[in-house]
Formats: sequence, C-alpha cells, structure tokens
Amino acid sequence: MAYNVMIVDDSKSMRHVIKKVLKISGLDIGEIIEASNGQEALDQLQDHWVDLILSDIHMPVMDGIEFLRHLGTLADLQDVPVVLVTTERNEKRLNEAMALGARAYLSKPFQPEEFRALVIQLLGVHDGWELAESDEGCDF
Repeated sequence: MAYNVMIVDDSKSMRHVIKKVLKISGLDIGEIIEASNGQEALDQLQDHWVDLILSDIHMPVMDGIEFLRHLGTLADLQDVPVVLVTTERNEKRLNEAMALGARAYLSKPFQPEEFRALVIQLLGVHDGWELAESDEGCDF
C-alpha cells in the first residue's frame, strides 16, 4: 500500500530535504503533496487524500497552529496523523499544537533514522528495513 504524504513548510529547501528522506526511507510512498503554508495545505487537501501530514509551525499566511485548528474542524481529516517538523522549542506552543491534534513533533535538525521511525510508528507500518548507520552524522 502506497502512502500519500503532505509536506507543509514555507522553506522550499526543507520540503526538498523531507521529500528526499521519505524517498530513501524504504517505505512505499505514493504521492507527495507540498504546501508552503497552512492555507495552501487546506486548499490542496480538498483535492488530495493523504495518509500523513508533516508540518512546520512557523509559516506566513497561516501558521501550523492555525492549520491544526482548521484541520480539526474537518471530519474526514481528523484521523490523519500530523507530525510537526519544527525549530519551535517553546513548550507552551508545542503543547498547544498537541492539544489541537498533532500526534508528535520532530525538532529540526533531525536524523533520518529518527524521522523514519516516527513515520513508521504513526502509519502502523511493520517492516525489518533500516537506514544504514553512518559515523558522519546527517542532520537535516
């Protein structure tokens, strides 16, 4: 089963990095939909079904917190897991995001292995594949 994923981040380079990590993850990734802010994501979700949303918090137009607030009002999308991929360190804001429905958050920079493990957990995927270990480190 291929999983459709939405990446919501105002940084085109970060969307590219996340997309690349998804592609090398060994998971069956179908369509990857990109949006540069929460409003764009909501617009895209009218035409695309996704199994997972990866969203930043800090974005123009509509930030990740407001995006979660709107997403929570859409009955057909309430069960789609949302992971925040963010530089946010403020516990109050992170707790607010979790209260609004985010299932987890991943701090930037992140390790691809950590990213993959979280995605597997939230999608309920069971496999034995692992990313290769590296002494060099590879924070994204």
